[in-house]
Amino acid sequence: MDDTQKSKHPGLQIIDDSILTRESWKIFQIMAEFVEGFERLARISPSVSIFGSARYTPDNPNYQLAEEIAHELSNAGFSVVSGGGPGIMEAANKGAHRGKSPSVGLNIQLPHEQSGNAYQDISLSFRHFFSRKVMFVKYASAYVVLPGGFGTLDELAEILTLVQTRKTRRIPIILVQSSFWEGLVDWFKQTMVKEGTISPEDIDLFTILDDPKQIVDAIFSHYQSRDFEPSAEEQEILLEL
Repeated sequence: MDDTQKSKHPGLQIIDDSILTRESWKIFQIMAEFVEGFERLARISPSVSIFGSARYTPDNPNYQLAEEIAHELSNAGFSVVSGGGPGIMEAANKGAHRGKSPSVGLNIQLPHEQSGNAYQDISLSFRHFFSRKVMFVKYASAYVVLPGGFGTLDELAEILTLVQTRKTRRIPIILVQSSFWEGLVDWFKQTMVKEGTISPEDIDLFTILDDPKQIVDAIFSHYQSRDFEPSAEEQEILLEL
């Protein structure tokens, strides 16, 4: 391709001001979501973010397990944060709502899907996944991940990456329902570690547990020799999120 042809590529043309204006307004929308999130969530610590499928109904064992876990966590003093929608998210909010600590829903506005569940003591609504993701991490003392789909895997991969790269502090990452996760974990060990794309010690970034009381105990055990609140050094890292 000669220079004349290349100069016709859209990426090299002067951009329309109207497009820039729309993109600039998106920046302000994201800023507004961050400000509201920081103001509403600054006092929820210690908190645990819970993830899982939006497709489970209340008669599903995983829904019931999520509700029990959230109730145990809430009574133990942890605010419980979910995505605010149906399925595991609803179960987490429901269990926390009948416990002693706040039930928090970080709702996302989608064209045809999510509507907020009725069990949120604190409810925020986001248009942008990016700002919502930051809120899941920023105040979390632990992540509890139940069976789910691509969205659940996305959240799991994100927190593993942030901890692995030390862009956030080390927190308990607990996978619930060993039978669901064992195939993925075997692939981590047999393929990713073998190929050298992750280190053997990266497998230690998460724990697999099935019992609600063991999950609560594991979180407390992690913080036995340190505070739930981030250290000064960790706080500096979190400010970069």
